[in-house]
Amino acid sequence: MHPTKELITIPQQPALLFNELDVLQDIDRSVPGSVHYTITRYKKQLQWSFEDTGMLIYHYEKNNPAANYLELKFCVSGNVYCRQKQIECDSCKFNASKGCIEKVDSVDVLSFVFKPAYLTQFVKGKKQLNISDEVLSFKHTSSFSKTLPLFGKTRKAIEALLNHSYSDTLENIFINAQTQILLLYSMDSMLGDQEEIFTCKFLANADDREKIAKAREVLLQHIGEPLTIKELSRKVAINECYLKKGFKELFGTTIFDFYQSQRMEHAKYLLYEKGLSVTEVSMLLGYSSISHFSTAFKKHTGIKPCELLLR
Repeated sequence: MHPTKELITIPQQPALLFNELDVLQDIDRSVPGSVHYTITRYKKQLQWSFEDTGMLIYHYEKNNPAANYLELKFCVSGNVYCRQKQIECDSCKFNASKGCIEKVDSVDVLSFVFKPAYLTQFVKGKKQLNISDEVLSFKHTSSFSKTLPLFGKTRKAIEALLNHSYSDTLENIFINAQTQILLLYSMDSMLGDQEEIFTCKFLANADDREKIAKAREVLLQHIGEPLTIKELSRKVAINECYLKKGFKELFGTTIFDFYQSQRMEHAKYLLYEKGLSVTEVSMLLGYSSISHFSTAFKKHTGIKPCELLLR
């Protein structure tokens, strides 16, 4: 038995299959000697209502070692996909992105499959094995699956995988690094088998967590129209202090750092892929001056915008 791209049903919509819906992006690749991964992004439907989730799947066949594998699967929402990413888009060019029909909310399904030859290297030389070691060395003799909670640090790694701009060899290095992080967090979660404990007590309330997740979506939708914390808190109906503290705990970064990171990644795309000028990108991203944009860009990337254009 080998891992397959299974049909995944959406909670509260059991008859609705992802396979029948609008596929925005479908990636199926392998990093040599490391991981086989798939990333499928679907257009989010208004009637969908479900919690982001993850799963660890351990498959073991005693008499067929070649069929053994460990798979991590995640289903997350709250991201935005641009269907015109690879071609010139007038909505971005003329700063009309707020109502752009090419930008759509997505539901993203990610799968990472590891084979024994890759995983056993992490356990070699150990004499006493815990459950994690048994799984990684495929000495655990029964198959199982386990639901994984999506902590802030896990979401951050998934977000990086969805939004990176690397290609070719550098992409393989990046994917390998991020999947190792996901593997680490997943194995750690499997060992602990505990529910997430929030430092901010109000995050125990699912409604408050949903509001903070919504704030992240709003930030992504206003990438060229900076919002103040006060404006953002009003849009999602939550106290400013709760918003700042909750965002940091759920997503592992401050609102400002997250927003700046997203703006600069979008700036790299507009400069390098779209071929826009520094002046155009500065205006599109809502900067009051080119110098302010250039300073922010260099702080995030280590180079000036004009230097990127020369590469």
